[in-house]
Amino acid sequence: MSPMSEPTDLLTTNRKALTINLDEPKYGTFAEIGAGQEVARIFFQAGGAAGTVAKSMSAYDMTFSDAIYGKSPRYVSRERLNLMLDHEYTLLLERLDGKRGDTTTFFVFADTVAARNYKGTNECHGWMGLRFQTEPHGPPSEIMIHVRMWDKDNLLQQQALGVVGTNLIYGAFYYRDNPEQLIKSLLDNVGPERIEVDMLKMSGPAFGPVDNRLMSLFLVRHKLTNAVMFGAGGEVLQPSEILYKKAVLVERGSFRPVTNVNVDMLNCACAQFMQEPKVKGKDLVVLMEITMNNLLASGELDAHDFLSRVDLLGDIGFTVLISDYSEYYRLTSYFRRYTQEMIGVAMGINNLLEIFNEKYYETLPGGILENFGRLFRNAVKLYIYPMQQLAYERYIAEGNPATIAPVAGGNVAGSPFAANVLINAKNLQVEDHLANLYAHLMENHYIECIVGFDKTILGIFSRDVLRRIQENDVTWETMVPPPVAAAIKKRSLFGYAAAVPAVPAT
Repeated sequence: MSPMSEPTDLLTTNRKALTINLDEPKYGTFAEIGAGQEVARIFFQAGGAAGTVAKSMSAYDMTFSDAIYGKSPRYVSRERLNLMLDHEYTLLLERLDGKRGDTTTFFVFADTVAARNYKGTNECHGWMGLRFQTEPHGPPSEIMIHVRMWDKDNLLQQQALGVVGTNLIYGAFYYRDNPEQLIKSLLDNVGPERIEVDMLKMSGPAFGPVDNRLMSLFLVRHKLTNAVMFGAGGEVLQPSEILYKKAVLVERGSFRPVTNVNVDMLNCACAQFMQEPKVKGKDLVVLMEITMNNLLASGELDAHDFLSRVDLLGDIGFTVLISDYSEYYRLTSYFRRYTQEMIGVAMGINNLLEIFNEKYYETLPGGILENFGRLFRNAVKLYIYPMQQLAYERYIAEGNPATIAPVAGGNVAGSPFAANVLINAKNLQVEDHLANLYAHLMENHYIECIVGFDKTILGIFSRDVLRRIQENDVTWETMVPPPVAAAIKKRSLFGYAAAVPAVPAT
């Protein structure tokens, strides 16, 4: 089998290391801090390591580490990994390029990790990176990942790190022309129950014009992690760095495209969230979230569509979270990994009704009660954006079984008053057997109406905006933020096509 081809059978970790050891041009350094030299050990045990390993080291003591690599704010961090790669790669070329550079492609593998401590009280995670050449004297490329270790035993964590590090090196060398296969292979022989990869970045000529947001999406799609995050500038973020000890406000949506309603909902919810006693004076993170279910609604992942949505949210300054958490309680539990501060969730009436749909909780032993117990544990509040009566009736007609309480002024479908009636968290009525549960959540302020919203835009829905874009109905431009409209037209997104001027008759 050619190393560059996709394997039909899963290669063992030992076979991967041996393949690299026998690949004569590849030669480099292993620098590992925090959990022993687990990756280098695999290469030595595989045999033939003298043809691959120029140096293996572990500057475990902080004084030695600082003397070699310089100081950084944290020892287990992206900054520290970069210092390690910079130092070792420069040293490798200085010492060996003149001697064997004409026939060698040099590489440096580095990791800095915090495996389980003796008391079992620390966060078990780490950074791994590979800087490598694809041709002698060629410019380097790089791949970097952040991992979390879920084994409860230190030795098992070390073993898992050795496997993942070997997979990373092998993938970069032999799967780089197929980045999705490279990503899938990272958990070969170890599995997501032991290791999570929640951040990945590729760069350099080996990976061509790769978009790291799409690569990060593959992490979620192939179950290496449950969520990835992007900054307003399109950069890939490491979730723990952004969420750590911060209050979180999130809005879920399709954002296809993002509309004035989406922005108004989040802005109004943010204004109320910031007035919460538990939030005042705290650092705050505001997120727009899209679920994988939404991205795969058509059955296949449309990379262009996905990147368009992320770009448009970034154009108006929002951080984007992509997750595979269909249930809201799983999303808030994810945030609880990183913060104990208050969590706010902004949503429309339709999303609130979905939360009260019992079919989603059939696998929970406690059913819908267990869902709400998990959802509202530890300072979580829902902020509910209203919906026009007619839009609500259309939503119900599409299959949702919930009903509404009578509203003064008329509540009959087709009534002349219906367009002016608003359905909000106070006058919404769920199914009879859930009414007391809903009343309890309202009375105890787990659910709150959004106030201060713009009544003139309540009739805007993403699906209608999308239809108007595709039908070349220019009224869509008033339904989205101006930067979004400009970007859609400039990039011809979502089926937009500029009107063709009529040709004068001759």
